[in-house]
Amino acid sequence: MTTVEKITKLKEKKNAIILAHYYVEDEIQEIADYVGDSYYLSEVATKTDADWIIFAGVSFMGESAKILNPDKRVFMPDAKADCAMAHMVTPEKIKEIRGKTKDLAVVCYINSTAEIKTYSDVCVTSANAVKIVKSLPEKNIFFVPDGNLGSYVKEQVPEKNIILNDGYCPVHKVMTKEMVLKAKEKYPNAKFAVHPECIKEVVEEADYVGSTSGIIQYAAKENEKEFIIGTETGVMYELKKQNPDKKFYTVMDHQVCDDMKLVSLDKILDVLEHEVNEVLVSDDVRERAMLPLKRMLELAK
Repeated sequence: MTTVEKITKLKEKKNAIILAHYYVEDEIQEIADYVGDSYYLSEVATKTDADWIIFAGVSFMGESAKILNPDKRVFMPDAKADCAMAHMVTPEKIKEIRGKTKDLAVVCYINSTAEIKTYSDVCVTSANAVKIVKSLPEKNIFFVPDGNLGSYVKEQVPEKNIILNDGYCPVHKVMTKEMVLKAKEKYPNAKFAVHPECIKEVVEEADYVGSTSGIIQYAAKENEKEFIIGTETGVMYELKKQNPDKKFYTVMDHQVCDDMKLVSLDKILDVLEHEVNEVLVSDDVRERAMLPLKRMLELAK
């Protein structure tokens, strides 16, 4: 019996589903029950009848799934798979900004730890950040932890005073304007689609700016046949699957989140066989972190 066959059999036996982010390896996306970006998978997690959720992604995703589903068992294929950005703001920093800013909402990118969510008023994803920030009654917004996504939202919502944090995604931050111009020179007929976690100079060069799911939708509906993609290369699997007649290029050679690539078929099987790497969140943290997550799901409708 192959690894995939074993996974399929055990999933059925334990009433488990696999949620996979677009950035994990192709073979994981191929066997997953649901593949998507953070927002879509957050929604799926609240609607499943499964007893087990195996989250093929990084730690904040598993935490969010557990917070939204306290009665379900949530597992990570690799307990070490983490997101550097998720740790790039502290409770002390949030308290400091709250202490000196009136009429303030702390808007927390879902790419953050459960602890940071407990200090926030609402969570957002790259897909819904602009819509949610626009809808908030507060004039002042402290956007954490990603300064680049915060900067993009600031451009789109000039009526708000958005205070930026200095966090970033290491994968997106290393892309430069020079790299983009070189890629455009190499592929002159290609449209450039970019994730708003990239730096401002890169975003300004884009034909389209949006979340991973937004980039996929953009490539599907455009008539052009070539695209330069400014996000993690895992998204290429879905892009090529939906658009076999189109060509997709990267901005640079190594456009990879190493943590996402820690997820493997063998590790998923190990979870199903031995119940390892279960995500546990204390009741206190879960209850407080649930509020901004639920508010996100309500405001994003």
